[in-house]
Amino acid sequence: MEKIITCESVFRGHPDKVCDQISDAILDACLKQDKNSRVAIECAIKDNEVWLFGEITTNAIVNYSLIAKRVLLDIGYKETFIIRETISRQSNDIALGVDKEGAGDQGMMYGYAENNNYGYMPVPLMLAHDIGKRIDILRKTKYPHLFGADGKCQVTATYTNDKLTRINTIVVSAQTLEGVSIEEIKPIIIDEVLSYLLNGIDDIKILINPTGVFVKGGPYADSGLTGRKIIVDTYGGVARHGGGAFSGKDPSKVDRSTAYYCRYVAKSIVVAGLASRCEVGVSYSIGIAEPVSISINTFGTATIPEEQIKELVLKHFDFKPKSIIEELHLKDVNYEALASYGHIGREELNVPWECVDEKAKVLRSIQEA
Repeated sequence: MEKIITCESVFRGHPDKVCDQISDAILDACLKQDKNSRVAIECAIKDNEVWLFGEITTNAIVNYSLIAKRVLLDIGYKETFIIRETISRQSNDIALGVDKEGAGDQGMMYGYAENNNYGYMPVPLMLAHDIGKRIDILRKTKYPHLFGADGKCQVTATYTNDKLTRINTIVVSAQTLEGVSIEEIKPIIIDEVLSYLLNGIDDIKILINPTGVFVKGGPYADSGLTGRKIIVDTYGGVARHGGGAFSGKDPSKVDRSTAYYCRYVAKSIVVAGLASRCEVGVSYSIGIAEPVSISINTFGTATIPEEQIKELVLKHFDFKPKSIIEELHLKDVNYEALASYGHIGREELNVPWECVDEKAKVLRSIQEA
C-alpha cells in the first residue's frame, strides 16, 4: 500500500518559534534558581512589541524582559523591542492538585516511535528540521548578508507498506535581506543544504521561495504566539497530539511531562523489537496522580499481543506525574534548546526521554524469556 506523507518545520526566527524560545528561556531561568517553580508563561510578538503573560510562582529572581531581549538578539533580531509583562501567581485551585502530587490538568497526551535510523521519528519531519537547522547555521556563520531569520521547510515523501521509498518534494521558504535575489540563494540551498543532507536530489522536486520574494518576515510580517506549532514540536502530523502545548510550562504540567514520557515508552517498545511502530496514549484528571486511561497502538506491527505489551508497560513504567518528573529528571532539562526544531527525537541533546536503552533491554529480555 502506498501513501504520501508531508511534514513541516519552521526556522528559529519564525515568530511563533520566537515566542516558544522566550517562554522556555524564562522557564529555564526559574528552574535554575528554584527547582520547584511553577511556571505557565506565554509570549506574543508583533512588530517590535513583545507581551509576556501567564502565571509564575517561584522564589527565583528573574528579569523576564532581559531574557526576552537576549533570546531575540541570539536569534538574530537586533531591533529595539518594547517588552510588556502581565504575570501573576499560579491559581491556588490548581496548586491544590499539584501539591498532593496529582496531575496539573486534565487532558490526553500521545507518544510515538517508528523503526528507522532517523531517530525513530517520521523521516520527512526530521529532514525538514535538519534543513532548517542547516540554513540557520549558514545564516549565522557564512551568509549573514544574504539570509534573514525567518523561514519554513516542507518535505513530502512516499511510503510503500510503511517503508520510505522516495522523497517527492521539498519546499524551502527562506527569508532574504533586501536586494538579495533568488538566483543568489538557490545554489546555496541546493549545494550546501540539500545536497549536504541527502545522497541525491536529482529526482526530487525542489521549490525555493516559490512566491519569488520573501524579504519581510518575522514579527513584522506575522504575529507570533507560544504554543502555535505543536505539530512541528512533535511528530509532524504522523501521530496524534493531545492538543496541549509544551513551551513555557514547568514539568508539573502533564501536557509536557507525559507527552515526553509517552515518547519514552513508545520508543522503548520499538527499540526492544516488540513492534516496528507504536503510539502510546494517556489521559488524566486534574489533581489525580493515576492516569484515567493508557492505550497502546502498534498499527498491526506487534511481535507479541498488544495486551501483553500493555501489561509490560504497566509493570515497568510509572505514569504518576511525580514519578515521571523524577525518572526523566525534568527539573534539570534545558528547555530553550527544545523550543526550536522539535521536542521529540532530539537524540543530539541527550534528553532523557530519548535514552531508552536500559528500558528496551528490560522489555527485550522479557520477550526472549
